[in-house]
Formats: sequence, structure tokens, C-alpha cells
Amino acid sequence: MAYTPASTALEGIRVLDLTRVRSGPTCVRQLGDWGADVIKIEAPESIEPDGALGAPRHTSDFQNLHRNKRSITLNLKEKDGRDVLMRLVETADIVVENFRPDVKQRLGLDYDTLCARNPKIILGSISGFGQTGPYAQRPGFDQVAQGMGGLMSITGAPGEGPMRVGIPVADLTAGLFCAMGILTALLERTTSGKGQWVQTSLLQAQIFMLDFQAARYLMKGEVPGQAGNNHPTSIPTGVFPTEDGHINIAVAGEVIWLRFCEILNKQAWADDPRFRDAPGRSQNRQVLNAEIAEITETRKSDDWVELFSQAGIPSGPIYDMAGVFADPQVEHLGIATEIETEVFGNTRMIAQPMQLSRTPCDLASRPPERGEQTNEILSELGLSEEQLQDLKSRNVI
Repeated sequence: MAYTPASTALEGIRVLDLTRVRSGPTCVRQLGDWGADVIKIEAPESIEPDGALGAPRHTSDFQNLHRNKRSITLNLKEKDGRDVLMRLVETADIVVENFRPDVKQRLGLDYDTLCARNPKIILGSISGFGQTGPYAQRPGFDQVAQGMGGLMSITGAPGEGPMRVGIPVADLTAGLFCAMGILTALLERTTSGKGQWVQTSLLQAQIFMLDFQAARYLMKGEVPGQAGNNHPTSIPTGVFPTEDGHINIAVAGEVIWLRFCEILNKQAWADDPRFRDAPGRSQNRQVLNAEIAEITETRKSDDWVELFSQAGIPSGPIYDMAGVFADPQVEHLGIATEIETEVFGNTRMIAQPMQLSRTPCDLASRPPERGEQTNEILSELGLSEEQLQDLKSRNVI
């Protein structure tokens, strides 16, 4: 499977992928989907029979994370394996890793070593807690970052204890932020001609994602708590029952509040001292929500969504996963894209959520089997068939 650029946007950029589990592969997926030549470096099966940490290779999770790349095997615990990697570094633009900070030092994959070999190299590093500091050597895990980063304290219903969110948000956002940092460094390199070290962590990413909740504390000293399905500051915004299920309604601002009162034929609410302004609605949220629910549960979800949409009031259905991908707008956006895989045959994966008008991206290459392109890539480096056989016989590749 030769390198097929998924886009022309990053065509000609080579990425060495030393990542595993989720945060690192999420970063690299961004680069591969936009056309970079991603070389995934894995341990030989003789050294690591079960594969690296993370989802098994032939699962939907792994397949979705590792499209648009090639794979080679290298035993980085052996000097010859590290020597081959350094030859690849000389040809590369970017290296991405999410080892614990001490691991790359032991393997000689720290930034200073890579930069000495290739001054233009950009190293993207994702850790659990940062490259330095009292927690630097701790292993990182998404749910731990959700807890330490404050997210679990503001998620879930009041009084029910901390609650994780349903996706590994710290892993995913750390990967996305690392990719953004790498692209920023790549752009800066066009001026300076030099690479640099891009660093982020699960903890930093999770704290950044607190956004306005963190700002409430940092600027006003407010410690936000759990609000369940209610928005913490915009009221009434939350989940309301209907005749056949539930919907989300977001009444943000006074203009939309007045429209909302009119649609529900409750114009009196606009003058009710309990509800006529935002502080009153906040203080009397439970009473207001109960009165709204008595009305919304008299009609079906689709009827309410249509009615609110016509009035310019944000609302929407609450889907399970099947409902998400059956929605006509989701189908129109094409975010579930077909791809042929070894494991699932012709299937669908999540495509990129942004579009570029001149240089779109595609799911151009199925996820590779372990070491599938080892000979191909190392031959590109100039290694002979005899050299490849020698390395294989010694479990270096």
C-alpha cells in the first residue's frame, strides 16, 4: 500500500508516528487526513505480540484512529532499530510521541537529540501532566485528567457525586491541541527555517476546555457546581419532556425569552416578577422548568423542534447513536464517510469536521496492518534486500 495523500494541503510533509492509545493517534490522524505522509512505527510482533497499549488492531476504535498512514516495525530497544529511526528522522518534518517524559530520554528520542540530527524537526509531545513538574512521571489517563481538571465536578445532576463525560475528552482535545501546535510550528518554520518542541498534556487540555466555567472562578471567585441538564447560567436552557421523549431548548437572552413566552402562549411570564429577568429566572429555575415541562409534554418532539426553529429559538432532538447518523442534516454534511478496510470491508468512519474549499481531505488509505510497509519504507531509505533480511533475522524490524 503505497503512500496516497489524503489531501494536497499537507502533501510532502512526513510524520513519524510513535504514538499509542488515543491522544497521540488523535493528533496524528489530523495530519494524515490532511495529506501528510504518516509512518506509524510499531514494535515487531516477536517483541510485542499483543501490540501496543490501546484498542486491539481489528476493532472499530483502532481502525477509526489509524487510517491514512503506513506502518513499519522497529525495535527501538536495539541500537540498530534506533539507528534506522534516526535515518527516518533525517527525512521527516514531524515526530509525534506520547510516552512518559522519562521514556523518550531513555530511548534517545528527546528533542535535543532529534534536533541535532535534523534542525528542522518538529517534535510533538503529549503527556499526562506535563514534561516537568511534580507529576511529570505519573502515567496519564483520560478519566484521571477529567477529575483533576475539574470537569467531573461540574458534570452530572446536583448531589449525585462526580460524573465523567461519555467520551475521552481530555485525550481527544490534547491530541487536537498538539496537532494545532504542530501546524503552528510548521508555519513558523517557513520563516525561521528551524523546528521546535510542541508540548501539551491531558491536564492542560482538560483545564483549557473548562472555558467559561474556569473564567467564573479565576475572575469572580465562583466555584461552579453540577447543574445536570440545565445550563449553568442561561435560563431556561436544558432538557424538557415531550409526548414521545425529550428535547433540548436553549432560551438565551431576553429577545429569545420573549419569543419563547409567546410560542408557549405564556406572555404573562414576561411580566411575572419571578421570571421577567435573568436573575429572577435563575432564582426560580425549578418552578419555571416545571411549568415549561407541563406544556412541552403535550406535543411530540418533532412538532416542538419545528415550531421553535421557525421562531428562531434554538432547540433540537436528543438522539441515540443511530438517530445521529440517520438525521438528514448529518447525512448531508457527509461526516460519516465510506472506506474499504481489511477488517470490516466497506464501512464508514468519521471524517474531518471542517472543510477546505480548494484542498479537501479524504479517507484515502485504510488502516495498515502492523509493519505492512516496512520493506517499502526502508527501501526508500536505501536499505538493500540483504540488509532488510539481516534486520528481520535479528528482530530489529
